[in-house]
Order: sequence, then structure tokens, then C-alpha cells
Amino acid sequence: MMNTLETPSTKFATIAPVNVTPSALNELRQLLYDHEVSPENGIRVGVKGGGCSGLSYVLGFDKKQDEDEEFDIDGVRFFMNPAHGMYLMGMEIDYINGLNNRGFTFQNPNASSSCGCGSSFAV
Repeated sequence: MMNTLETPSTKFATIAPVNVTPSALNELRQLLYDHEVSPENGIRVGVKGGGCSGLSYVLGFDKKQDEDEEFDIDGVRFFMNPAHGMYLMGMEIDYINGLNNRGFTFQNPNASSSCGCGSSFAV
């Protein structure tokens, strides 16, 4: 799987700031298709204040903003504000589809603690 990072002036191969498992990529592709998301849009990954541990993960459809880094993982476009990199670098996004749990999970090596549901964290 080739991960690329795009900047306004250059395009070069590098490791994406987050890792996305094949299961998560398949689910994201299906969601992009089901919701008829236009090709110039993609998936925003980031953080926002809130949640029971202080910061919450952001994962959703969005357009690229001027300050965003853009990276491609197996044909799925991701956007991330560079200021969020310090919180997300090396994080793994997975998708679980089981009897008891279903949804995206976040394994973040930068988190000092996280809530029970795994959707918020502290650094």
C-alpha cells in the first residue's frame, strides 16, 4: 500500500501521518460510494476539544481547506490540518464489524489516557 502526501507545490511519496487498516479503508470507500461524495472531497481526520477525556477524534466527509495536508491511502483522499499532527502522528484507524461492537476505532500512541468508548483522549 503506497501512502502519498501532497503539498500545494509538490507531490512526493512518504508515510501518511495516520495508518488506516484495510478494514477501515473498505468501510470508508463504501461510505464514500453510498453517500455519493464527489471526487474532489475526501475524509477529514483531526481532533477537536471536548469529550470526556479532553479531545475528541474527527473523522468525516469534508472538502480540502487551504491549510490542510492532503494524503492518499490506497485511493482514499484524506485531509488533516497540520496543527493536528502532533496529536495524531502514528495513530491507527481501524473498523470493527462484530456482534457486540461496530464502528471505527482509534489506537493513538500519543494519548496518555482515553475514555471507555475510545472516541476521546488526553495527551
